[in-house]
Amino acid sequence: MIELSNVSKIYFSNTRSSNTRVSNAASSKDSDNGSNAIHALKDVSLIVPKGTIHGVIGLSGAGKSTLIRCVNLLERPTSGSVKVDGQEMTRLSNAALNRARHRIGMIFQHFNLLTTRTVFDNVALPLELMGQKRATVRDRVTLLLELVGLADKANQYPAQLSGGQKQRVAIARALASEPQVLLCDEATSALDPQTTSSILELLRDINHQLGITILLITHEMEVVKSICHRVSLISDGELVEDAEVGDFFTAPRTQLGREFLNDFLQLTPPKELIERLSDKAGENTHPVVRLTFSGDAVSTPLISRLARECGVDVSILQAKVESIQERTLGLMIAELLGTPTQTQQAMSYLKSHQLQVEVLGHVQRNV
Repeated sequence: MIELSNVSKIYFSNTRSSNTRVSNAASSKDSDNGSNAIHALKDVSLIVPKGTIHGVIGLSGAGKSTLIRCVNLLERPTSGSVKVDGQEMTRLSNAALNRARHRIGMIFQHFNLLTTRTVFDNVALPLELMGQKRATVRDRVTLLLELVGLADKANQYPAQLSGGQKQRVAIARALASEPQVLLCDEATSALDPQTTSSILELLRDINHQLGITILLITHEMEVVKSICHRVSLISDGELVEDAEVGDFFTAPRTQLGREFLNDFLQLTPPKELIERLSDKAGENTHPVVRLTFSGDAVSTPLISRLARECGVDVSILQAKVESIQERTLGLMIAELLGTPTQTQQAMSYLKSHQLQVEVLGHVQRNV
C-alpha cells in the first residue's frame, strides 16, 4: 500500500521551514561544501502492506515527521520514490496530486480544528472542498460522528471539547473522504494516558472495521506496543531497524532499540550500583548483566538451573514480565557471583538457551 524507495530529503539550514529542493544548490558543491545542508532523511526504504498498522519511532529530530509528510508530499523528497496504492506520488501533476491526497487522511498532534466551525462542519469541510452534495455530506458526517463516538457533539464548537474529543473530531475529518491510508503524526502526544488509550482503541477499530492502512509516528513505545503490527526505528534520518513488534520488543538489534526498550520497561540498575560499575573486568570483580527472556524461556526455571550447573550465585536486582501482543517478555538485572571461569560459563549457558545477555559492567567483589 505504501512503498518508499531510497527516499532522501535535504534542507538548507536557512530554509528548513520551506519546501526548497536542495538539488538546486547541491550541484554547485554548495557554497560551503554542504555544511548548511540538513539531511533529514537518508536513503530510506519502507514498505507498509495494505490493512496494517505500522509505527515509526525515534528520538526528537530523527526525521519521523519528515518521513510521514513525504508520503503525501507535504514534503517533497529530494530523491527517491514514493508510491501509495501503486501510484507514484512524485510524478503526479498538481491536480492529480490533490486528488490522490483525498485518499490519504492525516491527523496531527494539535488537532488543527477550525474554532469558528462546529464539530459537524469541521468534519464536513473536506467533503465541501470536494464539491459533494449537501445530502451526501450530511449522511457521511453523521456516520463518522457515530463511528468516533461524538454523535451528540455535532453542534458544539472545539472550545467546548476535551483534548480526546478534539482528536476524535480530527480523526472523523481525516476519514471524511474515505481514504485508504491514514497518517498519524504524533496523534496522541498531547493527550493524557487514559485518553491516549481510548484514541488508540479507536484507531485499532478503524483499521479493523474499515481496512484502512495506518502509518503512525510516535516517540511512545506504549503506542507501538498497543496497536502496531510492525515498527521501524529511525535515527539521524536513517532507518536502522524494521521488525515485527514482537521481535522488536524481545530482541532489538541496535543499541538505540535496546535503549528505547529499557526506558519503556524502566529497567535500569539502581543508582548506587551504577556508581560502582566499571567497564573492565578485574581479578576481584563480577559481572552485572541484563537478561532478556522470551517464549518458553520465560516459564523455564533457568536461573535455579544456572546456579546448580555452573556453580554461581545469582543476585537478582530487578525483574519484570511484560505481555507484548501475543508474546511474553521477561527482563532481569542480576549479579553473577563466582569465579571468572564460572561466570563466563554461566553467560554461555544463558545464551545457549536463547536469552539475550548484555553485560552492563563489573563490580568489585567483597573479599
